[in-house]
Amino acid sequence: MRDQLYLSAEMSQRLAAIDIGTNSVTLRVAEPLRDGKYRVLDEERESFRLGRSLGSTGLLDETAVEETLGALGRFKQIAEGLHAQTIRAIATCAVREAKNGKEFCRRALEQTGLEIEVISAEKEAHLAFYSVRRSFDLTGKNLVMADIGGGSTELVVASGNWIEAIYTTRLGAVRLCEKFGGGQALAGADFDRMNRWIRRRLRNKTERPLAPLHLLVGSGGTFTSLASMIMARKKQEGLPVRGYQVRQAELKHLLDSLRKMSPKQRRGFPGLAPDRVDIIVPGLAVIDQIMNRFQVNLIQVHNRGVRDGLLLTMIDSMQGSGLTTAPDRDAAVDQFALACGADLEHGRQVGMLAGRIFDQLVEPYKLDPEDRALLEVAARLQDVGYLINYNRHHKHSYHLILNSQLEGFQPGELELIANLARYHRRAEPKMKHRNFRQLSRENRCRVRRLAAILRLAGGLDRSHSQTEKDVTIQSENESQSAELLVPAQQYPEVDIWAARRRAGLFEKVYRISLTIEWRGGGGGKVEGGGGNSQIGERCA
Repeated sequence: MRDQLYLSAEMSQRLAAIDIGTNSVTLRVAEPLRDGKYRVLDEERESFRLGRSLGSTGLLDETAVEETLGALGRFKQIAEGLHAQTIRAIATCAVREAKNGKEFCRRALEQTGLEIEVISAEKEAHLAFYSVRRSFDLTGKNLVMADIGGGSTELVVASGNWIEAIYTTRLGAVRLCEKFGGGQALAGADFDRMNRWIRRRLRNKTERPLAPLHLLVGSGGTFTSLASMIMARKKQEGLPVRGYQVRQAELKHLLDSLRKMSPKQRRGFPGLAPDRVDIIVPGLAVIDQIMNRFQVNLIQVHNRGVRDGLLLTMIDSMQGSGLTTAPDRDAAVDQFALACGADLEHGRQVGMLAGRIFDQLVEPYKLDPEDRALLEVAARLQDVGYLINYNRHHKHSYHLILNSQLEGFQPGELELIANLARYHRRAEPKMKHRNFRQLSRENRCRVRRLAAILRLAGGLDRSHSQTEKDVTIQSENESQSAELLVPAQQYPEVDIWAARRRAGLFEKVYRISLTIEWRGGGGGKVEGGGGNSQIGERCA
């Protein structure tokens, strides 16, 4: 009886995830476990090439649509037969791009009762990376993750568990096969032409990482096929695919062999599934060019991906559904900063000083009072880029914050915080910087004003000693000059020196000439930085 009760409780929590891709449609039914993982109850996969004519017609293939709708109906019956309480169906590149994508979703709802969620390429990348970070220990590793599908390839550059950049490309294996062929034609000039095309797309869509990468983590059928073929060659079929490592030299040797074979010859190649015979060469070529672009020599294969990431997020949401309080933003900020190796005390000190300066500028400069909280968060996270390296850490901080998905923050807030961290040192905000240029005019003004404060506050704890407990700004009415008074028990020479060096942007933005003076123990007056109060760009 106890076993039956336990089973009944578990069954009530069962989940199903359906992934509708360009090449195949897949189902996984799972039973959540207490540790946030799950036990697979059933899986199904059908390969209908929903996007096989997308490149030439812009439409989903009608025959493939009918076959996919039939599979969705069967998948739903399987999930319901296993007592799945929640069924989520997502569609990726093919449905996202097709002119008749919305019509396909409407028909799916009418015929099967399934509501299809068409996810963005960025969401697809996040789900794939979430699956990777839950499967491997990424601590101390700089990596690029590639999720190769039929219609697109999503790339994530990450340091440890934190995303630095996401790139989405139209380098799908099915799409490339349709454009360049997948048969023996790729043995010659067409193969070179395809490689040049892939290289151009990668150059246009990605940036070389600022720090060296350790490996490429590969997600998707192309990578699992690569592992299966290499293992078959080495007679290692008993090894698990997940975590299997392949050198680029092995990839190149395999690719050179496969591209010279006819489709019939490939069909009997050990480790290669029949439905990948025509798309394997384009898929492997994408991997090879990614490795060249990001200068990595080692592949680590992941045999799960978007569907796994979807299930894990469903479980996280379900197991956290009993929470009634709002997300703890303060704890999330501390956890993120700590995970990235930032100095928590320094960040909080800079945040306190920045907040005090902000408070004294709200009235005269009509600042938005709600920006104070974002300024303090930016101060606490300005150095998270240390996770990657010290050099250009402000740029790393921008990317890490932007892609962090910190709990309790909206994307627009994270974008503003990321820009403030980007400009806490070195170059001032400029229109030639893409991250700054893509902001609205209002937000560019906010970034200038807040970054000016953040730089000044950061200078005031350059010694990381948390000496100053307060700061005061004094100015005469209608005056174009102001004094920054810094009370401290002893003369904070390093902090005042650093604040003076960082005062230039503050003087430009607020159109005042600033002097910095120590107040405490009879200290003297120190002149401000070299900015000219008459050349500032007005934010009005």
